[in-house]
Amino acid sequence: MSEQPEPTVRPTRYVVSCLPETNDNAPHFSLNVEYRGRDLWAVVRHGSCLNSAGRWSYESIPSEREDEWLAEHRFELDTALKIAREAAPTLTVNGYTVADALRRSTDGAEV
Repeated sequence: MSEQPEPTVRPTRYVVSCLPETNDNAPHFSLNVEYRGRDLWAVVRHGSCLNSAGRWSYESIPSEREDEWLAEHRFELDTALKIAREAAPTLTVNGYTVADALRRSTDGAEV
């Protein structure tokens, strides 16, 4: 009988949000930092990626991504988390800001 290989565990996604996870609106006001291979990470939300200049662009299928696009949208983990933390307070949903969502949640109103 051969031994079973030891499984490996690695994180592949971080959720970044200014709203607490218990807030019903947190999923809408969150973005993700996701592993994309080769020790590089992307800041993503609704199928788009944040680039190094702070602009969102659609993330096409892998075979359509140019090297220039990848260079602007893939980061080391620390950089990706920094970019995500800077972007999180600026998210809006249907015209509501993060501040609106936080204020409404303390008032008991839904966004």
